[in-house]
Amino acid sequence: MKLTLRIWRQKGPKDRGGMVAYDVPDASADMSFLELLDVLNERLIESGEEPVAFDHDCREGICGACSLVIDGVPHGPQKATTTCQLHLRHFRDGQSIDVEPWRAAAFPVVKDLVVDRGGLDRIIEAGGYVSAPTGSAPEAHATPIPKADADAAFEAATCIGCGACVAACPNGSAMLFTAAKATHLGLLPQGKVEQDTRVDAMIHAHDEADFGGCTNTGECTAVCPKGIPLGVIGRFNADVLGAVRRGR
Repeated sequence: MKLTLRIWRQKGPKDRGGMVAYDVPDASADMSFLELLDVLNERLIESGEEPVAFDHDCREGICGACSLVIDGVPHGPQKATTTCQLHLRHFRDGQSIDVEPWRAAAFPVVKDLVVDRGGLDRIIEAGGYVSAPTGSAPEAHATPIPKADADAAFEAATCIGCGACVAACPNGSAMLFTAAKATHLGLLPQGKVEQDTRVDAMIHAHDEADFGGCTNTGECTAVCPKGIPLGVIGRFNADVLGAVRRGR
């Protein structure tokens, strides 16, 4: 199949970028989108041109590194799918496809399709962990956990931190990410001890990283490749208010 890619090219954070068109006449429908970029880059390198910079790592939909806006949708048109798992069979032969980086004030462009997502790391550093003494692990059944809580915690824990929620949000908010990371810890007994200080620290880190406020438009969960539900934000807001009432 033949495809035309209109890709955002930008040499550096302070340079002016723009869309550049490239033809890929011999793409296979079985290729993933990142493999398509690999093919293009091989051709650019052979012709002495600068390859397109883009983030990738596991290519199995696990790490959250791939971060492309494809035809205006973070991760592309296929629901619950990361860019690396998006295959070309979902596109038409001869189609022209726009490829852009995440667009958010908190995600400045580093080069081409690569953005700095360090703001998400700072949210995790602020409170996305559980402090626990070292030593042998407790017996698995020593602390009973209701199945509903365990299921909800696991659902929130599937967040891979890709940042698609930020790219889709009209306010550039990272509340879905922040809430998911706080919720999966706060639902379990090990995380309840630090819940108040955790949510307080994480919401402050969120705002200091220049992410926008959440207005519950729902665009975040619509593009989330792991289907994190919007309800985690409501739970997180309740936890923050509870921490404020208790003076933490």
